[in-house]
Amino acid sequence: MSRSGYTLPVFACAAAVAALHWLHDRKPLTFASVDLIEPAQIAEIPIEQVAGLSENIALAITRSDPGDNLDLTKDTPIWALVEWGGEDEETVIIKGGEGIGKQMNADDKPAIYAYAQRLLKENLQRMLALGEKITVTIILPEGRSLAVRTSNSAFGVVEGLSLLGTTGISQPLSTPDQLAVFRAELQNKASRFETLVFCIGENGLDLARKLGINPEQLVKTANWLGPMLVEADVLGVKEILLFGYHGKLMKLAGGIFHTHHYLADGRREILAAHCAIAGLKSPDIQVVFNSATAEAALTYLKSLDAATGSDWVNQVYSAIAETIDIRSQEYIQSHSESGTAGTVCGSVMFDRDRKIIVKSKTAGLLVGKLC
Repeated sequence: MSRSGYTLPVFACAAAVAALHWLHDRKPLTFASVDLIEPAQIAEIPIEQVAGLSENIALAITRSDPGDNLDLTKDTPIWALVEWGGEDEETVIIKGGEGIGKQMNADDKPAIYAYAQRLLKENLQRMLALGEKITVTIILPEGRSLAVRTSNSAFGVVEGLSLLGTTGISQPLSTPDQLAVFRAELQNKASRFETLVFCIGENGLDLARKLGINPEQLVKTANWLGPMLVEADVLGVKEILLFGYHGKLMKLAGGIFHTHHYLADGRREILAAHCAIAGLKSPDIQVVFNSATAEAALTYLKSLDAATGSDWVNQVYSAIAETIDIRSQEYIQSHSESGTAGTVCGSVMFDRDRKIIVKSKTAGLLVGKLC
């Protein structure tokens, strides 16, 4: 049985609780109790170190434990610096220190999102006496170096990691037990609908809902696209709309059907190959191939289109989308007992701003039916 853990906001909150406890009592905690809010339960988080830096400032350190997740933050230290006082009327002011990412599309605000803000404020406010105010600075010493191994920059977060999530529990999305949960959801929805929409992550689920697609037809797959496609075919699902961030979904065009970056990552090869087939010049193909992220490569293609009046983005991405459809059909067929694929696939790719880049021909028909 796979072991779940906790999300980064929980450890940040635990460190802040321990630091505030030191300011009140001048005693270190070995464990900090955190009310997770979502779900409604208390977590006991080990505290690695606590130190008073002055009469008014304390620092506490925890270490991330996401459970049996393929998570690059596993064992990373999380620091919380808590000091008395603040610059405004709020009783708990939260700041992002070193290693916490900045949101490029939100005036460089620290990437400490709604659940993390609520978790910190509700847990810490309970510990404050009337009239007390604190400023909390969350620090991830390894955040900046870890961030280069994530897709954060593709979604406008730079120079560090995000305190992201809507729950305190970190489910092992990449383990077989979690696949069983996804398959159960798929089985339920396949009994009610002939057309379903596969979304790798929360961004896809959110955008699909905003487009007006019935939430009951949305199925989260995480990185398990291959097994989920085969399962859908076995269950008699007639049509699947693959709906995802281009940096993830394009892996299917290269025959990569488990999309976790720990296992395989052929994005730049796939992009460069399709650019070459489309007739892009060799120096431009080199730039695409050497781009740090899929988003950077897309930005470069857009700049070429703007400078020359060409249509490289549409040509390249349309070809990738059609290839995704073909490779998905082939994958289902290769795992089918009958040697045929009864499920038709269409693909939609969107960028970091959640704007659709392209729909395959099949996807265009499916979106028309679903919306």
